[in-house]
Amino acid sequence: MVKLYDGGVYLVGGNKIVEEKDVAKVQELTGQAANKAEAKKGTIAYSILSAHNVSDNMDKLRIKFDAMTSHDITFVGIVQTAKASGMERFPIPYVLTNCHNSLCAVGGTINEDDHVFGLSAAKKYGGIYVPPHMAVIHQYMRETMAGCGRMILGSDSHTRYGALGTMAVGEGGGELVKQLLCDTYDIAYPGVVAIYLDGKPQPGVGPQDIALAIIGAVFKNGYVKNKVMEFVGPGVASMHTDYRNGVDVMTTETTCLSSIWRTDEDTKQFLTMHGRPDAYKELNPADVAYYDGMVYVDLSTVKPMIALPFHPSHTYEIDELNANLGDILREVEKTEQLIADNPQLGFSLTDKIVDGKLQVQQGIIAGCAGGTYSNIMEAAHILRNAHLGQDEFTLSVYPSSIPVYMDLVKKGAFTQLLTAGAVIKTAFCGPCFGAGDTPANNALSIRHTTRNFPNREGSKPGNGQLAAVALMDARSIAASAANGGVLTPATDFADDYVVPEYEYDDSSYRARVYQGYNAPVDGAELVYGPNIKDWPEMSPLADNILLKVCTKIMDDVTTTDELIPSGETSSYRSNPLGLAEFTLSRRDPEYVGRSKVVDKLEKARVAGKDPVELEPELSKIYAQIKEIDPSMVPAETEIGSMIYCVKPGDGSAREQAASCQRVIGGLANICREYATKRYRSNVMNWGMLPFQMKDEPNFEIGDYIYIPNAKAALDGDMNDIKAYVLGDTVKEISLYIADMTEDEKKIVKAGCLINYNRNRNKDK
Repeated sequence: MVKLYDGGVYLVGGNKIVEEKDVAKVQELTGQAANKAEAKKGTIAYSILSAHNVSDNMDKLRIKFDAMTSHDITFVGIVQTAKASGMERFPIPYVLTNCHNSLCAVGGTINEDDHVFGLSAAKKYGGIYVPPHMAVIHQYMRETMAGCGRMILGSDSHTRYGALGTMAVGEGGGELVKQLLCDTYDIAYPGVVAIYLDGKPQPGVGPQDIALAIIGAVFKNGYVKNKVMEFVGPGVASMHTDYRNGVDVMTTETTCLSSIWRTDEDTKQFLTMHGRPDAYKELNPADVAYYDGMVYVDLSTVKPMIALPFHPSHTYEIDELNANLGDILREVEKTEQLIADNPQLGFSLTDKIVDGKLQVQQGIIAGCAGGTYSNIMEAAHILRNAHLGQDEFTLSVYPSSIPVYMDLVKKGAFTQLLTAGAVIKTAFCGPCFGAGDTPANNALSIRHTTRNFPNREGSKPGNGQLAAVALMDARSIAASAANGGVLTPATDFADDYVVPEYEYDDSSYRARVYQGYNAPVDGAELVYGPNIKDWPEMSPLADNILLKVCTKIMDDVTTTDELIPSGETSSYRSNPLGLAEFTLSRRDPEYVGRSKVVDKLEKARVAGKDPVELEPELSKIYAQIKEIDPSMVPAETEIGSMIYCVKPGDGSAREQAASCQRVIGGLANICREYATKRYRSNVMNWGMLPFQMKDEPNFEIGDYIYIPNAKAALDGDMNDIKAYVLGDTVKEISLYIADMTEDEKKIVKAGCLINYNRNRNKDK
């Protein structure tokens, strides 16, 4: 059972729940009347945020983190941006891992160039470099950096170490650049929602099952959006820390800001085993703590779960799905047609129903969510006397780090898996973001990974290929593998098996990981491969702006994967203009061409030429503007492209979802709401205006929108910004911008974070 409370909740003594409407019960339990303001300070989250806030205002936080981490899709751009902004050294521990672009060559570029660049950056600026295939980003941080009461910032959306007492936040690269420049992470104090765990998971139920049950309950209603999820209650003790890590990493899929768990002796044992006993301290809410909401989870009632394509929130109990296969799968097929917008693909799930059972084609256990020691040990136990068979179904297993790999070898788990017919691979995030194990067209893959958005398994609808991913726990994937690929819950195989104690051995890290924090090498220089390019110049914001609508997407949610695809495009991450060619390529293939035309108009204007010479229709547009705003001067009016989405930005923290728009002429987003804070932050850090509108968009692709005094609007209340849709007629519309910090306003006015920092350096 997963229950959402309506309204605020007091937690008394760590285990007594008092709804705010029954606040008098707090006094009955404690002998003192409830003080809501003080009780808000009783959360674990408050204690950590206050310790890292360098301002004197807890309502407007200015956070400095203890450490940071990036992988090889993001660290090149971050270092390049920080370098252009005046960075001289890494001021805090910064871990550069190589777990995304770790294939030799993808898409025609040599990814190893990015790794060489990363090592050179660690030497030049004093960083920590983890070579390819050694560890996925979040497992390395769990093993070596997370600790109770700490805060870590990562340029990956699944930066979550709450089960180790660390509040971790996944953000776009711009926010990491600010930390590298000794600036702060500025946010309003977030809401804090208690995740009250009760009971104990059943045998055969794994961390992914618990996580999917929670995601299914909170995603669609936004219950924890941009809030901190604080895990409390007696059920925490029923899980060992490796299990808790598996639940915790999936909190990203709820759209929360961060997570934190109460800690105990098991947390201490985990940190001590990893050679860091000093990283432990007990974290618990105060005797009276107030939460902005509560999710009550009876762990004993959670059954093996599956998240069907194409989102982690499309959750069902496996038993429920198996009992209603036809009806449920037909609904998913309808969703697919809406997402792919290509009815000729012929994608089907119902064709996989064989003799009343669902036959899947592939299983994957991988990454920071699936590739942990206990997950793989449990999977190996289920498969100890089984064989996958010689038909279509395959199973691949990716341990999350070399230390995990080594102990799985010692424990004999790999022998069991290999004997069953599974394939063992190295630490790599490819199955999570679409760069590995692409199944056949029209195939269904079951994966213990983090996401199952369209194309996350690497298929390309635009090229006529579409497969799909369903998320499941490693245990049920193993059970399905033991059953020849027939969808099977792990409870069918459950017994009294207890996972042997993990033995951590970091000898591989000591042999290979470059530890350069606080020790930059004199004279070291960055090493550039031919595909590593600097950021192009971006103009400061003009007083008046003219936007051309270059795409209009009316889906309920637009993911960052749609804005900039993952997978093989990652090989261009270090080339801003090269990567930008893929922007919206799987959602609106014409977008890039439209935006580049607009970009040429703006470049002509900046060069002192008349844009009308390139685009004669502007003559009519300028005439219409003159009727609205006689003082408008075309040569001083910035021209940029704009995208409209209902709710953009669900998913990845990749800043490229915004930067790719910007480098080919993007100047603004307009939407109803932003799916996540991190995408909106990326939009602003790349100098684009984060407009919103309450009304339905009464403009189409190709229309122009004129916004007078756009720059001045940032200094007003931003609640009613007048804009004009131009065309056959002139229509006035109202836009608004949600709260921005003063620095965010300055960044947008400067044209991007790089310009803002350059300007500051000139003024010093």
